[in-house]
Amino acid sequence: MSFDRLIAKIIETKNPTVAGLDPKLDYIPVYIKEESYAKYGKNLEGAADALLTFNKALIDALCDIVPAIKPQAAYYEMYGFYGVKALYETISYAKEKGMFVITDGKRNDIGTTMEAYATAHLGKTDVEGVKFEAFGADALTVNGYLGTDGIKPLLKICEDSDKGIFVLVKTSNPSSGELQDRELADGKSVYATMGEMCENWGSELVGKYGYSAVGSVVGATYPAQLGELRKSMPHTFFLVPGYGAQGGGAKDVAPAFDSNGIGAIINSSRGIMCAYKKEGCDEKDFAAAARREAIRMRDDINSAISG
Repeated sequence: MSFDRLIAKIIETKNPTVAGLDPKLDYIPVYIKEESYAKYGKNLEGAADALLTFNKALIDALCDIVPAIKPQAAYYEMYGFYGVKALYETISYAKEKGMFVITDGKRNDIGTTMEAYATAHLGKTDVEGVKFEAFGADALTVNGYLGTDGIKPLLKICEDSDKGIFVLVKTSNPSSGELQDRELADGKSVYATMGEMCENWGSELVGKYGYSAVGSVVGATYPAQLGELRKSMPHTFFLVPGYGAQGGGAKDVAPAFDSNGIGAIINSSRGIMCAYKKEGCDEKDFAAAARREAIRMRDDINSAISG
């Protein structure tokens, strides 16, 4: 199963974290932007080239210590087809370097439309009998609030193509409780019910580490619910946003892990990408600063898990 490969990388690197590559132009050093604009102009193509150059340098700096990246599709789509090409090339480059790739797309639809999303991001597109990977990520974030009709089309691709999904369960944003914390008629919260559904959806896709190909997104900003869901979802691997810039700390994410110290991967985006700004170092040292922050984050989280 896909998450067996991710867990193996986590164990190999002793690092349960993922670098979110959600680059804004403001995050990118001026010299990189100037070089890209000189080649392509101060336009969508130039901006997308700067994103890709930035990403490749970060991947080079992180690939031996961080097991995975998580590019958020919207940060690329805003630059049109140039940005989408940069997303494809970012995924391809990270995989060449041995990293696991989670595309953060939060796709949500039913039937053949969801099959098309699944094929685009996780499967292979058939062109007159010849199949091609359109993007080639290892996992995709999805919104499960359309129910089984929105998830079932993904499960066969997960099984056939050794891929995984992360379903939104308890998200890290401040207003998530407006819907997700509400109690249903049976007394369970909406998020707990979604968690139960994830366990059921993945029941036939459990790998050697005991986790299925159907993972869940559970935010670091709600540590009590994180611990509650870890106990009620023993076969569901967690993607945990909210560490660092959103306010979550190592002690907050510790409940996401099982007694063996696995079961979750913690995301940091701005904290890693913009580490050079926080340090106040020369912008040409941005990749090394990202590496230093990734190591600090790794050690911070590992100390909380082991403690």
